[in-house]
Amino acid sequence: MILLRAILLLIFLITPLKANTIYNLIKIPNLEIYEVNTKNNLKYFYAARPFRLGTQKNIICLNSNKENYDKKYKIINQNLSKYSRNFLKIINLKYIVLCKNLSISGMYTAGIPDNIMKTLILDTEFNKKYFERVIHHEIFHIINLSYKELFNENEWINFNKKDFQYAKCSTCTDKIDLNTYIDTDGFLTEYSKTTPSEDMAEVFSHIMFNINIPKNDSILQKKKEFIIRNILKVDKTFKF
Repeated sequence: MILLRAILLLIFLITPLKANTIYNLIKIPNLEIYEVNTKNNLKYFYAARPFRLGTQKNIICLNSNKENYDKKYKIINQNLSKYSRNFLKIINLKYIVLCKNLSISGMYTAGIPDNIMKTLILDTEFNKKYFERVIHHEIFHIINLSYKELFNENEWINFNKKDFQYAKCSTCTDKIDLNTYIDTDGFLTEYSKTTPSEDMAEVFSHIMFNINIPKNDSILQKKKEFIIRNILKVDKTFKF
């Protein structure tokens, strides 16, 4: 009986210890370990219960079920395996958080990158049609946050036609469609037209997901060359 009580006490002590350790690492509550032994050294956590983040607690994400986590982990890990351990270290990404219905101030989003905390939160319930491509889109935001000086927005803006203007922010417009254009005219998706950084992320995600960028679109070819050139400045060994 004494031994049984000791075992039960140990279980209760270990469980919050893990949660506290994770929180100390990335400042996100209610997480548990999903997988930490990966080839590129990424550590995966999942929301065991809903969590709120931000100074105004306006970032919200819910917990999902094991079946969904298992299914989406395979997809996410397969896509993130394209990035080497060295590259992830260079861009300051180490932790992936899985949850569902991720939102900021009531607006749903596919992911939230945070290079300071080395963390990328991903919504496992995001639109299946675009889910894999969006993973690479969010990876670009991590890269961009770490190497702003390489991805000069003024240079990027000059690729576009003179009369085109981006929105003031990605949430200041109703341009949210992620479907790839047939007739591109300098942009791959409607969402590309929101801000320069979102446009860059869309180009990067199409490159990484092996979606053809039309050779007869001179604007997009310049954008593609810009992304490739500057990613190789981040890591000259990077493989597209």
